[in-house]
Amino acid sequence: MFTGLIREVGEVASFEGGRLVVETATRAGLGDSVSVDGVCLTVVENSGGRLSFDVVPETLDRVKPFGDRVNLEPALRAGDALGGHYVQGHVDGVGRVVSVEPEADGARLRVEPPAELLRYLVEKGSVALEGVSLTVAAVDDVGFEIALIPHTLAETTLSDLAPGSQVNLEIDVLAKYVEKLLPGSMPP
Repeated sequence: MFTGLIREVGEVASFEGGRLVVETATRAGLGDSVSVDGVCLTVVENSGGRLSFDVVPETLDRVKPFGDRVNLEPALRAGDALGGHYVQGHVDGVGRVVSVEPEADGARLRVEPPAELLRYLVEKGSVALEGVSLTVAAVDDVGFEIALIPHTLAETTLSDLAPGSQVNLEIDVLAKYVEKLLPGSMPP
C-alpha cells in the first residue's frame, strides 16, 4: 500500500524485454514493493543506485508506457505517517490530459478518464494520477480537474504533462467498495 506522496523522481535507465531499470536514491530491498508512476512493482535487483523490476504483459496492457522520468514511492511501512490517501498501485485505467493552464503559482489540469471510471470521481474526492495523491477540484460529464500546487509540480513528473499526454489513473478504492456494497450491485 502507498500514500500517493511521491518521494523521488527517478530516471529510466532502460526498459527491455519486460525488465525496467530505474536510476534512483530510493532505498528498497529485493522483494520490496515500489510505486513507479502509480504501478506497484516488485524490486528484483538493487545494484549501484539502480532498481530493477520485471513488468509482465498484464501490467503493460493496463498502463501507459513508462517515460524517461518516473514518480517513485516505496511501500508504506507500519508506523509511517499516512498522508495522501490509500493508494494500492493498481492502475484502473489510462486517462488523457485535455489541458494544463497556469493558475496562480500552480496549474489547473483537466483530464478525460475512460468513461467507465468517471462515475467514481467526485468533487473534493481523491484520485491518484501517475501515483500522486490528488484532490479532485471539479467534475463534469466527460472529465475532471485538478488544482496543482507549486510543490507538487516541483517534486513530481506532473510538471511534464501537456495536452495529449497519457496518465495512469487509480480511483479511490473506497468508491469501488461502496459501489459493490450498494443493493442491487451484487449478483444473486
